[in-house]
Amino acid sequence: MYTLFYFFEILCQSTILIRDGSKLVGQLTRARGLVGYDVALTRFSETPAGSENLSQISLVYTDKELDLFIQTRINGLSPKSQYWIKRACHEFWKLTQGEISWNSLTNFRDYVVNRWTSSDAHRKVLGLVNSFLKYLAKIRMDIRYSNFGLCLELSRSVKERKMITQRIVTIEDISSILAHIKKSHDEGLIDKYRYQQYVAIVLFGSYTGQRSMATISKLTVGQFNCALMSEKPVLLVKSSQDKIRMEHYVPIHPNLVDLLSYLSEGKSENNSFWMWNKRQQIPMSHNGNHFVLGDLRKFAEQYGDIIGWEQSNRAYILTHGVSGIDWKHYKHPMPDHVYDNYMKYWQNVNLKIRDPNFISE
Repeated sequence: MYTLFYFFEILCQSTILIRDGSKLVGQLTRARGLVGYDVALTRFSETPAGSENLSQISLVYTDKELDLFIQTRINGLSPKSQYWIKRACHEFWKLTQGEISWNSLTNFRDYVVNRWTSSDAHRKVLGLVNSFLKYLAKIRMDIRYSNFGLCLELSRSVKERKMITQRIVTIEDISSILAHIKKSHDEGLIDKYRYQQYVAIVLFGSYTGQRSMATISKLTVGQFNCALMSEKPVLLVKSSQDKIRMEHYVPIHPNLVDLLSYLSEGKSENNSFWMWNKRQQIPMSHNGNHFVLGDLRKFAEQYGDIIGWEQSNRAYILTHGVSGIDWKHYKHPMPDHVYDNYMKYWQNVNLKIRDPNFISE
């Protein structure tokens, strides 16, 4: 009983000390029977707390370490993703020259904020450098490298107001894009083959919402031929052709069947199906920007809201918002069901080129 009371007394005294660190030595050394604690705690109290902090430390890294880190990050990524990782690391080396310190990293953080206006760019570049610091901490077995991630944190004193996208893409915009392509052909600026190709990619992107570079540019003639053989044409997108590496089925709208069949005739199965001229400047109706291929995906998403496109079918086809446990462990839509559900909403959406001689030699 006495022993239990004695332990409780020590515990209570220790708890009081946590609230007031200045009394640490005095209180604990008065606890009965703690032989030797007075000496040990006195030595502890004499050790200056925080004798070394980040502002006083300067560490180093080599260009070879940075190159090795880049190789581990870009393996298996698309050329566009590789480009941004290499560019961010190049900027980091240019500004730090192998030095990891408070000044070098805060200067780099300020450079990133001023260099790019997009908050997404800030997050990606600084997040990449923070990962590099953690990488250095592991290979050099020095935790201090990862502690410098504190220097890369952005100020939270001013919170940006949440904004929805300013790029509004309407069905009138899609019609305007098709009319612009037709005009270019009529004026002799593009030949008939490019005319048909450009129209096909605009229609396919608008109807399906697939990512232009990550998916559409990688699709082959063989994939379309296989899909067009079915009564309910559904194209199988491979995991290597999707940004989030999700294999999925994409319905082909009836308005696209004849055009895609015509364009695939006589081509090798392994050939890429598409071509596009990025230099075309096609104005948009609801903003001051010109059309880019990414607007086709935005149209499918935004017009899907107008026609009430069911969320599960939409998420699956667009591979957007499918990271939940239900998609990972339970859902697995079959191609016929994907097509049937899709056509409930898109069947009466009529996107066509107004040209009676469009599909002809």
